[in-house]
Amino acid sequence: MNKELDFVKEMFDKIAHRYDFLNRLLSLRQDVVWRTQMVQAAAPARGSRILDVACGTCDVALEVSRHLRGRTRITGLDFSFAMLNAGRKKRFQNANQSISLVNGDALWLPFAPGTFDAIFIAFGIRNIMDRHRALSQFHTVLKKGGKLAVLELTTPQSTVFKKIYLAYFKKILPIIGALFSRHAHAYHYLPASVLYFPAPTAFAGLMSDAGFDHVRFKQMTFGIVTLFVGTRT
Repeated sequence: MNKELDFVKEMFDKIAHRYDFLNRLLSLRQDVVWRTQMVQAAAPARGSRILDVACGTCDVALEVSRHLRGRTRITGLDFSFAMLNAGRKKRFQNANQSISLVNGDALWLPFAPGTFDAIFIAFGIRNIMDRHRALSQFHTVLKKGGKLAVLELTTPQSTVFKKIYLAYFKKILPIIGALFSRHAHAYHYLPASVLYFPAPTAFAGLMSDAGFDHVRFKQMTFGIVTLFVGTRT
């Protein structure tokens, strides 16, 4: 494991206990709306095999389960034990037995080719430096006709809103994050990771390069979040 990956893993281990609270606070609960739209866009069928990569505290996995009324098999994968532990507690609180959790790396998925009908990754792809390899891994473990849905924070294109957004992101968000999580560096890392993430057209191109067809994207909430969907044909 390289030093950069060690750093990111340690960061998420440290903020796991406040992760959900801060997501809701910093997004004004829009993260709940974004995840719902993500699941609806992929439109998984009941009985599907679902993989939630960088599952964190299982927000996406639980949303999929609610959407399909528990009639599916969901695997959540994350490299942070603390995040998985938080997800395990939420799964128990929701009495949800359809979600199994795996400690693993998105670059080395421990699954056979053609295992899943749909793959979701929310707010995780920007933390993976070798995105082409990760996308290729997703493509490999998807069945033909399977869909990949990626939800990620992006930089708004509107000049006026971009200035407001960057002021909030660079100055206010780190203060709030540090106050509640007691891990100041994590909420300085967040703005930097978003600013270095490719523009939507460029990331859609990466998905196409990894073998996905019918790639489309939708910018939401003035462009601060983008939803990407592609299909393995």
